[in-house]
Amino acid sequence: MSTPPNTPYDLVIHAGRVVCPAMGLDGPGAVAVRGDRIAAVLDAAASAALTPESARQTLSFADSILLPGLVDMHAHPALSGSKYGIDPDTHILPYGSTTILSQGDAGAHNWARYKQETVAGSRTRIRMALNLSATGESNEEGCFANLADADVDACAATVRQDPEFIWGIALNVGPTNCRDNDPREIMARGLAAADRTGRPLLVGQRRHDDWSLDEQFDLLRPGDVVTYCFHARGGNPVADGRVRDSVWAARERGIIFDLGHGFDSFSFDVATTAIGDGFLPDTISSDVYARHVSVSPRHHLPLVMSKLRAAGMQEADIWPRVTSRPAALLGMENEIGTLAVGACADLAVLRWHAEPQTHRDAAGNERTGGVWEPELTVRGGKIVGNP
Repeated sequence: MSTPPNTPYDLVIHAGRVVCPAMGLDGPGAVAVRGDRIAAVLDAAASAALTPESARQTLSFADSILLPGLVDMHAHPALSGSKYGIDPDTHILPYGSTTILSQGDAGAHNWARYKQETVAGSRTRIRMALNLSATGESNEEGCFANLADADVDACAATVRQDPEFIWGIALNVGPTNCRDNDPREIMARGLAAADRTGRPLLVGQRRHDDWSLDEQFDLLRPGDVVTYCFHARGGNPVADGRVRDSVWAARERGIIFDLGHGFDSFSFDVATTAIGDGFLPDTISSDVYARHVSVSPRHHLPLVMSKLRAAGMQEADIWPRVTSRPAALLGMENEIGTLAVGACADLAVLRWHAEPQTHRDAAGNERTGGVWEPELTVRGGKIVGNP
């Protein structure tokens, strides 16, 4: 039941900076919430005029940044059935990411259980890039170790059954996934499923010299997403100190580039070169999964954002790539990734610690820089426990 507009707000959060790229906001103020909706965004003067009676609960973060809840375009939320899966409410949501796209944790054969258990059973909002492999990420030998699991009919039928929750199709053609099977055949099957359903692909490209990046790009369509865009292995996006022409051409054709940091998919050298050449990722994602749970520092999207800042990205370029841009790619730009009145009250409060810290990439290369630490997450108007 909605709250009448003349009643006090349920929650007001004041912040030293209220930032929303979708609305062009960046300045001191507050966000007011009624129920699970954003009821008002107040500038400094209007927020200062609020009285204690204006809200049932008031919080203040004078030295922090209040953003729409972060949108992570590549992570591995799963309560069971995925070798990469982690509990999203424990390991992702408290760190600022309120909406997550799963990269293939489930396929046609285990989607029904995943939907009931993980999607419906989590406070975190979860959307799926359904694995072309019917078994998702449940096969320890690799999701395409058995070529028959790359089942176009089953994948397409499952996407059609659940268009609200299944955004697209996940396809990783790396050797650990394909094993001895031809990655070109697996790519062809993924494209067939995507064409049948009118859905985009989320592609983990072949990072080896046995299949060139250019040839892989030629197969993709406008709106398809390439993840791991700043890795340092074979076929990475830079050569001779600049971004490859084929990468620029792919972007011109409408291919989307996602960061997908993960455990071994981020290189400071590649990121610094690409950013210096003017090539920025379209979306910034964590690719957080089971292996990260025990590492220190804790891997989360704000830490990935901090690494990109250390690599040369400006914060004004970072904000939309974790809010409005991924929200638009998911077709949810009026519901998430924005502080617009009426949007879902998903919020993230981050604090910038400027003291130089050591950031490391997949190879152990280091950069120093500040770090954003999550202070508070709000999901659907309700405060999430602090990390």
